Amino acid sequence: MATLCYSREMNEIFLSPYNAKNAEEKIYKMWEDSGFFNPDVAMDKKVIDSTSTPFTIVMPPPNANGDLHAGHALFITLEDIMTRFKRMQGFKTLWIPGADHAGFETQVVYEKKLEKEGRSRFGMDPDVLYKEILNFTLENKKNMESQVRSLGASCDWSREKFTLDPDVVRKTQETFVRMWDEGIVYRGKRTINWCSKHQTSLSEVETESIEEVTPFYYFKYGPFEIGTVRPETKFGDKYVVMHPDDKRYADYKHGDKLTVEWINGPIEATIIKDPVVDMEFGTGVMTITPWHSQVDFELAQKHNLDVEQIIDFRGKLMPIAGEFNGMNIKDARPKIVDKLKEKGLLIKVDDTYKNVIKRCYKCNSIIEPQIKDQWFVKMEPLAKMAIESVDKGEIKFIPENYEKIFRYWMNNTIDWNISRQIVWGIPIPAWFKDGESVASIIEPLGGGWTRDTDTFDTWFSSGQWPLMVTDFPNGKDFNNYYPTDVMETGHDLIFKWVPRMVIFGLYLTGKAPFHTVYLHGLVNDAQGKKMSKSKGNVISPLTLTDKYGTDSLRMALIIGNTPGTDLALQETKVKGYKLFGNKLWNITRFVLENTQNFDGKEVPLEGSDEFYIQELNELVENVTREMNDFKFHLAGEKLYHYVWHTFADKIIEESKEKLKSDKPEVVASAQYTLRHSLETSLKLLHPFMPFITEEIWTHIKKEDENMLMVTKWPQK
Repeated sequence: MATLCYSREMNEIFLSPYNAKNAEEKIYKMWEDSGFFNPDVAMDKKVIDSTSTPFTIVMPPPNANGDLHAGHALFITLEDIMTRFKRMQGFKTLWIPGADHAGFETQVVYEKKLEKEGRSRFGMDPDVLYKEILNFTLENKKNMESQVRSLGASCDWSREKFTLDPDVVRKTQETFVRMWDEGIVYRGKRTINWCSKHQTSLSEVETESIEEVTPFYYFKYGPFEIGTVRPETKFGDKYVVMHPDDKRYADYKHGDKLTVEWINGPIEATIIKDPVVDMEFGTGVMTITPWHSQVDFELAQKHNLDVEQIIDFRGKLMPIAGEFNGMNIKDARPKIVDKLKEKGLLIKVDDTYKNVIKRCYKCNSIIEPQIKDQWFVKMEPLAKMAIESVDKGEIKFIPENYEKIFRYWMNNTIDWNISRQIVWGIPIPAWFKDGESVASIIEPLGGGWTRDTDTFDTWFSSGQWPLMVTDFPNGKDFNNYYPTDVMETGHDLIFKWVPRMVIFGLYLTGKAPFHTVYLHGLVNDAQGKKMSKSKGNVISPLTLTDKYGTDSLRMALIIGNTPGTDLALQETKVKGYKLFGNKLWNITRFVLENTQNFDGKEVPLEGSDEFYIQELNELVENVTREMNDFKFHLAGEKLYHYVWHTFADKIIEESKEKLKSDKPEVVASAQYTLRHSLETSLKLLHPFMPFITEEIWTHIKKEDENMLMVTKWPQK
């Protein structure tokens, strides 16, 4: 127990209300200057034992393209709670921070900046554009890191990594070359998701499938009736597909040909029989557009059919569309329907049809399936490794139901398109010559090769993040801290980032990159609605911390927030925890005023004091168990109720009479209970409210005692 000293100066400190603004910057500088965020320093200074068990968290690197949002504040709070708890328990604790260049997302942000300036990335020199985005990103990176510090993150800044650090770029490219050499990566002309606005391909996880009411058109196609939501793609439809067992079309044989009147005149159509057709949907007959549909493309490959592009990469119709050539597909659609109607080929229109439409997750543009030569990762063998790892119990998910979601995505993978037609990112180390493709960091022998201008999907590099930050394959940190312990991130990344980290970890090292995946929910506005700039309901965490202090925001984000569940962030809740901080401050003043002559030694307990110390021991046991079980919301709530309702309302109130007693043993018992309850409460609360607890501790600790951050966690 610390020997509490009491002086006139201390009296003045605690008579004034706690001032978070004045305390937080000073306290964080003290932490950072101590070097104790770095486990190597902590071992050198004998704060932790060199033989201690490692505990490692890798920070999901925030995008270095803007301010932190409420979701960032939540993950920083959760990971800092884990880190501080383990550090106080004596673990060799390492929390590695970083920043993400965020490829496509950052380029989209910068393109908006260019638009405001009356400029466009199209036509700009790629090197000039890259340098502009780099300067923009590095400036934002500094600002972002300052904001991470302001939220109390006790991460080891000496190990901070950026996803465009030279070693990260090199290792990412080396992984690609290795996967090429081992047949895991290939280049192929396949259907991709194409964003016409941003002129790049996107992976499945970068698109959003949205159900919308779309007109469904029924057309006469020779003797058949066909249906479509996209008449603008139908110019090249010359194959009629039906199920081989459909008795309605038994007279038609596979390969039969017939002439039908169509949009721009007669065409020769060929009958294709294939079980892919759903006989129960519509008339059981469909025409196919192989270039602009994944299903149709696969059918065309299966039957060796012609494939022709109808819509160009700008979203405009091509010469095959005749009079509609060069028109935007949105503008052309009603005109095409009118022409078919004039020719007597429009049967009817269903305006109530519900259709799932893919859109770009950044600009909401409708995704156009296109065929393009791209680099793909074969997902099936990698996904198999991931499932086997989960089967063996190597990875645990919190909440548990997310294991099913993870398994679903791993059991239903499609090959991953990793090519992006953007400047901002890690260049794909590939070369082309005379129709040949090869993966190589340097130009292959012989000369005459052309370098690929595409960059990697950002998930290709960030999927290797736990390896990069621990200096895989031969670094000291890799040997000491890999596999890491916890990957804490948003539940929406269960099918984006988490699987990619797992497969890369297993592929490159044979070990899963972490033991536990902790998934938090989204932070929504006070009404539970998703925050968005367009709605004007974005709550900045920095605005809240400026008004109420960082500790108040941290408590509001944690208490009542179960893993995987979305949280409605209410300012009144944050304000309430500021009052709780004031309560803790006032409790400290009372304890100091009434224990100034106590020497800190343990004494026999009198009356209810024995009960209160036993209750506190049970609290230590319960909170420690909840923390070890990742139930931080429960641990925080128990601490709040203990401090406010037991410590303040009961222990302090009862002590007022005991301290007036003429029996020294009664006074000593009350003083011990007050002192022990305060010190233990500060230790237990520290992971949740690090600033105010450390500020109090600096005033009450003995000179030879260490800061609260590295004080031992209470024992029962």
